[in-house]
Amino acid sequence: MQSVLTLIASSSNLRLDTRTIARARDSLAASGARVAAAGWLSENVACDIPFDGVEPVRAEQIVRESLGDSAVDLAAQSAAGRRKRILVADMESTIVTAELLDELAASLGIADAIAPITARSMRGEIEFAQSLRERVSLLAGRPAAVLEPVAASIELMPGARRLVLTMRAGGAHTALVSGGFDIFAAIVAKVCGFDEYHANHLVIANGKIAGLVAEPILDREGKAKVLQRLAADRSLALESTAAIGDGANDIAMLQAAGLGVAFHGKPAVAAAARYRLDHSDLTGLLYLQGYHSREFKE
Repeated sequence: MQSVLTLIASSSNLRLDTRTIARARDSLAASGARVAAAGWLSENVACDIPFDGVEPVRAEQIVRESLGDSAVDLAAQSAAGRRKRILVADMESTIVTAELLDELAASLGIADAIAPITARSMRGEIEFAQSLRERVSLLAGRPAAVLEPVAASIELMPGARRLVLTMRAGGAHTALVSGGFDIFAAIVAKVCGFDEYHANHLVIANGKIAGLVAEPILDREGKAKVLQRLAADRSLALESTAAIGDGANDIAMLQAAGLGVAFHGKPAVAAAARYRLDHSDLTGLLYLQGYHSREFKE
């Protein structure tokens, strides 16, 4: 079979029932596809359904319509080349659970000034670099020590470390690419096991936040360029890359990657990305690549 449909249960439910699988297979068959038996990637959690005779994009549309509002993630793609050789991942609200600049603002009592700017930027309503400069300017004069409690409170998204370590064990190169601050990205990259990280540098002068970000700012296009450079350096086609993120700042790299996934993405991001995970944790990206749960690394 040339194509494969992957179904993944919601992380809050962790139960993929046989009726859902049967509905997906039946809807594909009714569209004229030749459909093989489903194979578990993780029993009752994720499965592959091989098929051919229908283009993957159309097959995915058909199955989404048949499953309606079911809390199940799904993706149809070519069966060849599923396992990617490069992973580029956004950090905030993707690899970690929070927007760390917002967390910092809350700790300083200025969340009402900063959080709305973050939200508008994530939705793509204002340009990222402009929004970052504006938010950072509101931190001017604060002691650099205010960053330490935020760094100490960083929480990984469920499945984050498993995603990175499993892909590395499978031979992939992994990079954390963040529009946030390198002081936080360095910690997350080390804890999660990334090969490298890229982020913006918050200027500190005389022990205080200067209210400035070092130029050039790593923005939407900068993230995509990191992905492209990593592929070029390894003489790999972009089809061999995976990218995952949730905000408007991630759209360019998601569209450039062979497997670009909107992770619980904002509406504009979910609409722009070819693939999306709305319900699963980050292990969903492993299932999309055909990894079996017995291959997962912790």
